[in-house]
Amino acid sequence: MLPAGTVDNLLKPENKGTLQSVLTYHVVPGNWSAAEIMAAIKKGGGSYKAKTVQGEELTFMWKDNWIWIKDAKGGVAKVTIKDVNQKNGVIHVIDHVLLP
Repeated sequence: MLPAGTVDNLLKPENKGTLQSVLTYHVVPGNWSAAEIMAAIKKGGGSYKAKTVQGEELTFMWKDNWIWIKDAKGGVAKVTIKDVNQKNGVIHVIDHVLLP
């Protein structure tokens, strides 16, 4: 979902910092299951804000039976696969790349 050439450009050694920023923009500290995210959304009255490892804030929302994520710039992604447990955390697959 990125413009043509974006990935190749991000993989250049001189763009290591930018690539790291994009990747850490998608990481929230902790091991959050979908059930825990939903509980936080309900407790927050329909949304939950969390700071990413990169430092920006993401807003998690429930809409149309899906968990949605909105970034500070207005980008939105839907969680399409939840609770992919890994050794170092939990992955929730989204349908768009969010950019800092």
